[in-house]
Amino acid sequence: MSSHPLLCSLQALDPRQVLQASLRPVSAAAKARPGLIVAGATGALGSEVLRRLAGSGGFAHTQVLAHEPMSTGLAQVSIAAVRGEDIAAWPLCPPVQTGVVMFEPPRLYHDRERALWTPQPAQLPALAQWLRRCGVQTLVLVLPHAPGRLPQALRHGLASIDEQQVAALGFERVLLVRSAQQQPRAPGGSLPEKVAAWMLSTFRYMIPAAAQPVRPARLAEFVEVVLRVLPAGIHVVTPELLWQAVQAPHMQDVVRAWLNTGQDCQAD
Repeated sequence: MSSHPLLCSLQALDPRQVLQASLRPVSAAAKARPGLIVAGATGALGSEVLRRLAGSGGFAHTQVLAHEPMSTGLAQVSIAAVRGEDIAAWPLCPPVQTGVVMFEPPRLYHDRERALWTPQPAQLPALAQWLRRCGVQTLVLVLPHAPGRLPQALRHGLASIDEQQVAALGFERVLLVRSAQQQPRAPGGSLPEKVAAWMLSTFRYMIPAAAQPVRPARLAEFVEVVLRVLPAGIHVVTPELLWQAVQAPHMQDVVRAWLNTGQDCQAD
């Protein structure tokens, strides 16, 4: 049975290590680190972002939204079980400073991913309000779009009323990452259907490289790098900027240059 890389059973851990970890005093540095909550830790992207951020050492603790309670294999990762689709009625989670929201659906062959909660785009305003009430100050939204389909006018600013509502909630930092979405493979079918799917797939070669999807591991690395240096304000990452950053030998140099110039990042 497949499982999420960070949501494995506690049975694999040495009980003595668990006891020692629970008795170890919390350092002042750990207390100073922010807490993290992740919505939509599913799919290849969600798995990589969760693995990268939870293991970065930059967060004191990570909570993952799920439909039901689950055990995890890491002391610094826990499950926040939420019930029902009425987000406004959810009980508040313990205070947390950073929230990451992704919309990639779970992979059906990963049993544990099906227990994780993944938001729908229409739920973004309600989810953002709930996260704000939980104390979140820094909000990261990974917003997928079809490759080559994002209008030029929407790349540098807020693209919808929902995004404008989120920006008006009073977060200290908002990071919107506009990432081209990996297209699912066409299911098997009759010969004419397969031929039609093949002919349509040839159009992807007409999309510029800078508008193509990036590997989930590199996108997760980008989010981690940006969170280290993100100043206050609303920041929008264009597909071109994301592509430039993941292709660079030193991603942090591209990120710092982008933030220093203030181009393609600030939205009023």
